Amino acid sequence: MLEQQQWLLYKTKGCHLCDNAENLLMQAQCVLPMTWQYIDIALDENLVTQYGSKIPVLLSLTGQQLDWPFSLLDIQKIMVNECQ
Repeated sequence: MLEQQQWLLYKTKGCHLCDNAENLLMQAQCVLPMTWQYIDIALDENLVTQYGSKIPVLLSLTGQQLDWPFSLLDIQKIMVNECQ
């Protein structure tokens, strides 16, 4: 059984791809033990530099990263890898 995992979703307001990613996370949360925190990269110049051309980006607290585009299957695979 998978343990509750916490993730960071780097995105910004007005980004339709970011909204799509958040919708995927809401779907995944229905069947996977996960939570995430939304981080708006526009509020931090370093985050804009690091993720500005990649958002949305899903990052685990242990450093696993998914850059867009990703799917529900990608989210599931990375969660399983986190538990191993």
